[in-house]
Amino acid sequence: MPLVVLCGRPGSGKSRRAAELRAALGGPEREAHVVAEAEGGRAALRAEVERRLGRRDVVIVDAGNELRSIRYELYCAARQAGTARCLLHCAGGPGGPDEPPFEAPDPRNRWDRPLFTVQGEEPLPLAAIRAALFESAPPPPHRATRTQPLQSSSFLHHLDRVTQEVLAAVMAAQRSGAQPGEVVRVPGVAEGLVLNRPVSMAELSRLRRQFISYTKMQPSDENLPQLASMFLQYLSRSIR
Repeated sequence: MPLVVLCGRPGSGKSRRAAELRAALGGPEREAHVVAEAEGGRAALRAEVERRLGRRDVVIVDAGNELRSIRYELYCAARQAGTARCLLHCAGGPGGPDEPPFEAPDPRNRWDRPLFTVQGEEPLPLAAIRAALFESAPPPPHRATRTQPLQSSSFLHHLDRVTQEVLAAVMAAQRSGAQPGEVVRVPGVAEGLVLNRPVSMAELSRLRRQFISYTKMQPSDENLPQLASMFLQYLSRSIR
């Protein structure tokens, strides 16, 4: 099932666009399924997307997908399923002090392309979306299924080290008396992690393994500077 990932701020019209896509892309030859955010959060959304992904029907993810780490996970899921994908950015939205931070998609990142942007009542670029989903070449095999290039070994070593450093910083902050709501800082990383509750090493290790499994699907040196930041965002979204 080709994958269409919607992203945007609250109130930008994502659900309306998802309904338009479902009507336009579904038909007698294929179904179009909308997967929306629900109870269970990010993990439940990802699991439902992975369950539905295949090579025939269309999966439309109607969610904010505010952070690049979320979009990267969905990109990896599509690659693992061997199916085409695209990203639809619903620009605009009223904004507000209480809405979650939004990291705008950047087409220089492979997980944010092919990228289409619509705003307000602008019509969907349906011809271009159909071409991206149904006429593009299938993605290449995962590197996990073929010989890894030398740079992948370096990448995985860096991934292991960076995630270990993040876990060490989080545990050290908790041992030092960090209270719920305080920002945990990791040396050399601009953004921090706000923990709303104590987190055990076992839980952190489990989340680290999950993050590594997704990231290993597409090792690339271009991700090296962002790994710590992406892991912190993953922890922030996963720890509730």
